[in-house]
Amino acid sequence: MLIRHLQPSPSVETLRTILRCGSDKPRLHTARFQRFLLHCWLVFSVLGLALGAVAAQTAPLSVKPIAITIDWAVMQPMRTTPTLQVVVNPLLRRGSPIHDAVFSALQQLGADYVRYVPWHPYPKLAVAELEPPANGHTSWDFNLIDPMTLDFFHATEGHSTILNFCTNPAWLYATEKPVSYPADPDTVDWSYTQGKELRDPTCSELAAYDERLVGWYTQGGFTDEAGKRHESGYHFKIPYWEVSNEIDVEHQPTPQQYTACYDAVVSALHKLDPGMKFVGLALAFPERNPNMVEYFLDHSHHRPDIPLDMISYHFYATPTLQQGPDHWQYSFFDQADRLIASMRYIEAVRKRLSPETRTTVDEIGSILPTDWHPDTPYDPGPPIPRIYWNASGALFAYFFIESSKLGINVTGESQLVGFPSQFPSVTMVDWNTDKPNARFEVLRLLHDYTHSGDQIAQTRFTGSDIDALALASNKDKRLLLVNKRNREVPVALPKDFQYADLASVAESTNGSSSVVPWNDSVLTLPPFAVVLLTESPTKPAQQGSSCAELTKLKLENVEIVSAKAVPAGPGNARVNSTQAYANALPAYCRVDGMIARRKGRCRRGVWYRLWRWRT
Repeated sequence: MLIRHLQPSPSVETLRTILRCGSDKPRLHTARFQRFLLHCWLVFSVLGLALGAVAAQTAPLSVKPIAITIDWAVMQPMRTTPTLQVVVNPLLRRGSPIHDAVFSALQQLGADYVRYVPWHPYPKLAVAELEPPANGHTSWDFNLIDPMTLDFFHATEGHSTILNFCTNPAWLYATEKPVSYPADPDTVDWSYTQGKELRDPTCSELAAYDERLVGWYTQGGFTDEAGKRHESGYHFKIPYWEVSNEIDVEHQPTPQQYTACYDAVVSALHKLDPGMKFVGLALAFPERNPNMVEYFLDHSHHRPDIPLDMISYHFYATPTLQQGPDHWQYSFFDQADRLIASMRYIEAVRKRLSPETRTTVDEIGSILPTDWHPDTPYDPGPPIPRIYWNASGALFAYFFIESSKLGINVTGESQLVGFPSQFPSVTMVDWNTDKPNARFEVLRLLHDYTHSGDQIAQTRFTGSDIDALALASNKDKRLLLVNKRNREVPVALPKDFQYADLASVAESTNGSSSVVPWNDSVLTLPPFAVVLLTESPTKPAQQGSSCAELTKLKLENVEIVSAKAVPAGPGNARVNSTQAYANALPAYCRVDGMIARRKGRCRRGVWYRLWRWRT
């Protein structure tokens, strides 16, 4: 405050006049002393200029609110379902300190299309037949795989799911030598996925592995390669089976090879369950693989009667090591925009070649560069700042909004649990405290307040600091807002939402979602906040009790005597004045009380009256 009120430095002549005190002769000021004071003046002048420059950079600017307009006459159907993926790792095993809380959070969320992925860094937790059949013996073993898989089935009961046992046995591929794996199932191993060519190029051996795997969970068991029956007693329903994962990174088949294997797997699994649906591609970098998309979606490249139910691909924002929150506010969303541009192309290809095929972007998130250090995988690395979880949550909400406008069917946040050695920055649950973080709470907010079957209205606003999605149903209207910036952004709300219920996830809410009544025309979005407003059908009456709650506040050196609601109207007096406002004031809470301050050398307490505290 002092910096902003610095006055311009006096001129030299003014200073000389002050020194002379209006006289033609200096009083008690020798030439040497005057030079000393002039030097002091120069020092303080330079200091004042420097402080003024700092103040100009740090003083808050008056920002005009971004006005949002909604055209409820221009609508499109809402088709997008928000969900998440669950990647198998040791912290999901029974006995883990966070196991119960994690699966409870998943069950309470109640999401559809949850993706379950036993992944290759933990071969014993992902592969049911680690050794090739030999001499009439097989190595089928579900003892480590079953507990987590059963917990997943129970936590998602009653909801559609997508299962992806993408880690194929390494012996199915042609490699120079047998691929080893850790004896300890909890030891991470990033080298298990090897080989590009299947040892059986017809894919029959691969399809038979998947058929037995699915039979274990859906048909009560299976008969192995040696003719031995393995009984499980399980008869679960698998709504969707995804064929392979990130094929452009892991085994890198050609479009022809992948399409042939997809057909072989689908044909085998359809024998077990004709109602099962399938997901294809699962590309890590769809923008780099247009030939794969074009080839796979062309029905002429598939066997007759092979369905193309759904395609999938992934997106992660990846900042550089030097970037922090003030860079993430641009790099995260710029990278998302580049993929969204590619999605428009992919959607055009899909609609042209296979319009009945649906789309899921089933891995969406951000990965910090400090996550990847395979030589020291358990090194926790530097602490992840709390604002990061909000930035990543805002990224997912932004991607969800833009995907909804494109008609994407499913958007899946990645992933339920990550931790050191398993991409800690993608976790949605704190691996130390078992508490959901802001990324999980953003998904919860989207799941609770957006629904396939809603109608999307056209929104307009200027700039790129925010994103917005207006939704309507036969029950209510809702407005989803995302602050893409690491600073507060004021928004001028449409009249429909000036009286509303406000749900938000922001750093100030400590990563959790809160719901409060809202009554104002301008909403200031906290940094990286995700906010959802649900219109109130009627203007709410003033609630005196809510103001009365302020008397319960406990503040140091403050005694609150009374608090009451003051209704809107022209009769309200100005603060610290008896003059009435010319225009009507909004309603506010008037708080009367006393504040203690220290005064004088004896430090005696002095009480000052608080006239008004507007809230």
